[in-house]
Amino acid sequence: MEEWLIAPISALISILVAVYLYYFVKRQEAGTKKMQEIADAIKEGANAFLKREYKTLAIVVVIIAVLLGIFVPEPIWITETKIKNISLALAYVFGSLSSALAGYFGMDVALKANVRTANAARKGLNKAFPISFRGGAVMGLSVVGLALLGISIVYGITRDPEIVLGYSIGASTLTLFAKAGGGIYTKTADVSADLVGKVELGIPEDDPRNPAVIADNVGDNVGDVAGMGADLFDSYVACVMAAMLLAVGLIPETSPMENPYVNLALIFAALGIIASVLGVAVVRVGKKGDPGKALNRGTYVTCFLFGALTLVTIMHLQLDLKIWGATAVGLVAGVIIGITSDYYTSINRPPVRMTAEASKTGAAINILTGFSYGLISVFPPLLGIGIASALAYFLCEGISAGFGVYGVGMSALGMLSIVATIVAGDAYGPIGDNAKGIAEQSGLGEEVIRITDKLDAAGNTTKAISKGFAIGAAGLTALALLATYHKIASAHAELIGKTVSFDLMNPLVMLGVFIGIAVPCLFSALCMLAVSKNSSVMIEEIRRQFREIPGLREGKEGVKPDYASCVDIATKAALEALLPLIAMSILITLAVGFICGISALAGYLAGSIFSGFMLAILMANSGGMWDNAKKYIEDGKFGGKGSDAHKAAVIGDTVGDPFKDTAGPSLNTLVTVISQIASLLAPLIITYALIGL
Repeated sequence: MEEWLIAPISALISILVAVYLYYFVKRQEAGTKKMQEIADAIKEGANAFLKREYKTLAIVVVIIAVLLGIFVPEPIWITETKIKNISLALAYVFGSLSSALAGYFGMDVALKANVRTANAARKGLNKAFPISFRGGAVMGLSVVGLALLGISIVYGITRDPEIVLGYSIGASTLTLFAKAGGGIYTKTADVSADLVGKVELGIPEDDPRNPAVIADNVGDNVGDVAGMGADLFDSYVACVMAAMLLAVGLIPETSPMENPYVNLALIFAALGIIASVLGVAVVRVGKKGDPGKALNRGTYVTCFLFGALTLVTIMHLQLDLKIWGATAVGLVAGVIIGITSDYYTSINRPPVRMTAEASKTGAAINILTGFSYGLISVFPPLLGIGIASALAYFLCEGISAGFGVYGVGMSALGMLSIVATIVAGDAYGPIGDNAKGIAEQSGLGEEVIRITDKLDAAGNTTKAISKGFAIGAAGLTALALLATYHKIASAHAELIGKTVSFDLMNPLVMLGVFIGIAVPCLFSALCMLAVSKNSSVMIEEIRRQFREIPGLREGKEGVKPDYASCVDIATKAALEALLPLIAMSILITLAVGFICGISALAGYLAGSIFSGFMLAILMANSGGMWDNAKKYIEDGKFGGKGSDAHKAAVIGDTVGDPFKDTAGPSLNTLVTVISQIASLLAPLIITYALIGL
C-alpha cells in the first residue's frame, strides 16, 4: 500500500507554499529608517536568545542521544538488534533538529513581518492584515511540513513506527525547552515593562523611553512564535506517531508498511495539510473588516475541507466509516474547544467585559473575577475531551479487538489535522503586537496605532484560541499516548510471562496518580516563580535607568535607554531557570518508573494528564481574559488609559502574563514528554524496577 506517500508529497507542498509566503512578506516595504532600527534591535535580541538557547540545548540533545543509544530499547551489550538503539538515537537527534528549524523559520519571518505590518498600517487595515497573517502562515505551514516530512523520512527508512517514537521524543524535548524558556523570557520583560511603565510612570505600553520595551518585543517572538510553533510541532508529531503505534497489530502477522491503518494516520495528516493550505488562502479582510472573523473563517473552511477529503478517502480505501467518525469527533471537539476559548477571552464577550468592569473596584476584584471565569472555562473543554475520547473509543470498538484505542488516536489526529491554520493564527498574534510596538516607538500617529491595536486585540483572541486548541489536542494525544504506553508495557510484560495491573485500587497505581497530579502544579509554580524572581531584577534595572540617565523620563532628544541590559537580564534568567525545570520533570518520571514500577508509572501518567490539562486551560483562558479586559479599558471604557480601573487591569494582566504565556502552554508539552519517555522506557522499567511491575 503506497498511498502513504501522499504524506511526504503534501509536506513538500506545505514547505513550498511557506517559502512563497515568506518571499511575499520579504518583498513588502520595511518603512522608515527609525522603524527599521527598532525592528533590527528586536531581531538582534531574538536571534541572540535563540543562539544561546540552542547551544545549551545541543549539549542536552547529545547527552540524551548517547544514553538512548546505549540503553534503549535494551542495553546495547545484551541486545542482538543494536541497530535499533542507534536508529532511535539518530531519530531523536533528527526530531530535535526539525523542531528547532520549524521554530527558527517561523520566528525569522515574524521578525520581518512586524515592521512591514506597521508600515502597511499607514495605508489601512486591509493592507496590514495580509502581511501579518501570511507571516503567521509561514510558521503554520513550516511546522506541519517539516513535521510530516520528518515522520515520513524516518518511517520510510526504518519501516518501524517505534523508531518514529524516537523522532517524536526529540521534538518534545526541544519543545519543552523552547516553550518554558521562551515563556520565562517573554513574561519577565512584559511584566517588568508594564509595572514600571504603565503603573508607576503612566507612560504608554511600547514607549521607547522604557528600557524593557525591546526585550518585551523580543519575548513575543521567542515565546509566542518560536515557542508555540515548537509546541504544536511536538503535539502534531506525537499524535501521528501514537496513531501509527496503536495501529500496529490490528491486522495480525502484517508488517507496518502493509497495514492500512498505520498508513491511514499518515494519509489523514497529509489531507489535513492540503485542507490547511486552502483554508489559509481564503483568509481576507476588507477596509473595515474584522480580523478575528477572517481568521475564524479560515479555520472553519479548513475543518470542512478536511472532513470532506477524509470521508472520500476512507470510502476509496474501503475502510470502516467508523474510523472516519472517530476522526470527525476529534475535529468537532477541537472546534468546540476553540469556540469556548473565544467566548472566555474575546474582547466582545461578557467574561472579558465583566472582568474589565470589576477593575473599577481595584486589582483584587479584577483578579478574582478573571480567575473565577477561568475556572468556569475549564469545564467545557475537559468535557469535550472526555466525550470525544469516549465516543471515538465506542465507535471503533466494535470493528475488532484493539480498534477502540486506535479510534482515540485517530480522534486526536482529527483535532490536530488543522494545526497549520491554528499556528498561522497564533503566530499572527505576536506579529500584530510587535507591529503596534514599532508604530508607537516610531511615532506613526494615533490612526496607525489604532489599526495595529485592532490587529493586536484579534491576535490576543487567536492566541487564546490556539492555546486552548493546543491544550485540547495535546490532551487527546496524551490519552492516545497513555493507550500506547499500556499496549507497549503489556506486550513486554507478556514476553517474560507476567501481567501488568493498571487497577486504580492497586496502591502503587494510586501512589503514581497522586505524584502525577502534583508534578504539573510543581512545574507551574517553578515557571512562575522564575518570572517573579527575574522580573524583580529587571524592574530594579528599569527604575535605575529612569533615575540615573538624565533626560530619559522627559524624553529629551537623543537620550536613549540601555535596551541591551534588559535583553541580557531576560536571556540569562530564562536559561538559568530552564535546566532545573526540565531535569525535575524527567527525573521524577524516571524515579516513579524505576522505583515503583510500570503500574505506578501508569497512574503517574494518568494523574499528570488530568491535573496538567485542567491547569493549562485555566491559565490560558484566565490570562487571555485579563489581557483583553485591560485592552477593553484602553479603548476608552471605565475611564480609559491612566484611570484607576486601567491601573488595576494592568496588574491583573501582569498576573495573567505568566499564566497564559509561561506555565499554561508549557504544561501540555510537559505531559507529552513524560508520556513518551514512559512508553520508550517501558521495557527497561519492567526488567529493572525495584518494586513490583
